[in-house]
Amino acid sequence: MQSVVIDEPYEFVPPYRGTLWARGLQMIMPLWLRRSYGIESVECEGLEHLRASAKAGHGILLAPNHCRPADPGVMNEVCHRAGLAPNTMASWHLFKQSWLQKFILRRVGAFSIYREGLDRQALQAGVEILAEARRPLVIFPEGVITRTNDRLLALMDGVSFIARAAAKKRTALNPPGQVVIHPVGIRYHFHGDIDEALHQTLDDIERGLSWRPRREPDCGQRIHRVGEALLWLKEIEYFGKPQTGPIPDRLKKLINGILIPLEEEWLDGPKEGTFVNRVKQLRIAIVRGMISEDLTEDERTRRWDQLADMYIAQQLGHYPPDYVRSTPSKERLLETVEKFEEDLTDVSRIHRPMSATVRIGPAITVSPKRDRKAIEDPVMAAIEQQLHQLLDLPMPATDNSSAANTLEKSAPAQSPMPSPQPADQ
Repeated sequence: MQSVVIDEPYEFVPPYRGTLWARGLQMIMPLWLRRSYGIESVECEGLEHLRASAKAGHGILLAPNHCRPADPGVMNEVCHRAGLAPNTMASWHLFKQSWLQKFILRRVGAFSIYREGLDRQALQAGVEILAEARRPLVIFPEGVITRTNDRLLALMDGVSFIARAAAKKRTALNPPGQVVIHPVGIRYHFHGDIDEALHQTLDDIERGLSWRPRREPDCGQRIHRVGEALLWLKEIEYFGKPQTGPIPDRLKKLINGILIPLEEEWLDGPKEGTFVNRVKQLRIAIVRGMISEDLTEDERTRRWDQLADMYIAQQLGHYPPDYVRSTPSKERLLETVEKFEEDLTDVSRIHRPMSATVRIGPAITVSPKRDRKAIEDPVMAAIEQQLHQLLDLPMPATDNSSAANTLEKSAPAQSPMPSPQPADQ
C-alpha cells in the first residue's frame, strides 16, 4: 500500500505567495516531465480560452481529469505557456516524503489538503486564491489518479463549493469581478513498441506469481489471463476461494465484501455513494482515533490493516471490467498493465516515449448562488459534460453494466461540507 495515510496530527502547508521560484521551476518543467515520466512533448489546444480569462482579470479555476501522476506537471507546463503560475491543491502526504520534496512542491505552487478530515484552512486558501485572481487554482475533481484515460470517475463537488465562495467575494468588489472554471482534458499517447513494453512488464508480473513467462501473439489474451489470476488471488484472500460469474459482479462483490464490514464497525452500517467517498469516510473515522487516542500496538496494527484493505478496495474500483475488451487502444493496454504492476509493487515503470495532448474548455462562469431547484449542481454538470467532450468520451448512460462505473455513478454520500479533491500521488 502506498503511504497516502499518516497517523500524526495534520499541519497545513500553505501556498507560497512568491512567483519567482515558480517561474524558474517552470523553465525546467519539460525536462522534468521527460526524465520523470517519459513525456517528450505537450500539445495544447484552447490556450486562447485561458488567456482571455486571465486578460479579463477573472478568478480562474482549472479542473482537469486525473489519469496519471504526471498531470500536475503537465498542468504547470500548460499554465506556463499562457504566462501564468498556478497554485495546486495537493494531498498532505506528498509534503511528508522529504524536506526537499516539500520545498519544491511549495515553490512550484502546491499547498496541502487533508484527505482524512475537513480541512478548513485548505478551503479558505483556495477561496482566497480565486478571489485575489492573481494565479489560477488547479483542483482535480476526480480526487484520485485513475490510470484510465478513457473513463472519468464521478466528480467531487468541492470544486463548485470553493468557486461559489470565491465568486461571492468577487461580486462585492468595485467593479464586481467573476470566477470562471475551465475544464481541462489531458490525454496521453504512447509512441514506443507497445508489444515489447507490455511483454517486459508482464514477464516480471508472471515471475512474481511464480509462473514461467509465456509470451503470446495476442497481448490482450495475456493481460486477461494475468488480470483474472490477480482477481482470484484477492478473492481467495478475502473469501477463501475464487468466485464465479461475470467479472463486473465479482468486482462489486469483492469491493463490498471489503468495505461493508468496515462500514458496519465504523460508520453504523453500509453507506451509499462512490467507492472513493466510502473510503474517504472510513479513513476519517479510523485515522481520527489513531491520532487522538492512546492505542495499544495491536489495535494500531489492526487499524493499519484496515486502511490497507480500504486501499485495495479503492484500487479494485479503478479497473473497468471491459476496458481491454474487443480492440482496445495501445494506451488502454498499457494503462491496465501499469495498474497491475503498481498495485502489486506500489511502483510502475516509466514507458517511453509518451506525449500529452491538453484541451482547455471555454470558461464556465460561476454564480455566487446555487439554483436549489436543480436536481444536480449546474456547475458540476457543466464541468462533467465539458470534460467528456474534451476527452472525446460519451456521457455515461444511467444503466451501466460496469461494476466500477455503477459504484461511481450512485448517489454521493452526504457530508457537512463538500470536500475538494487534491492532486493525488
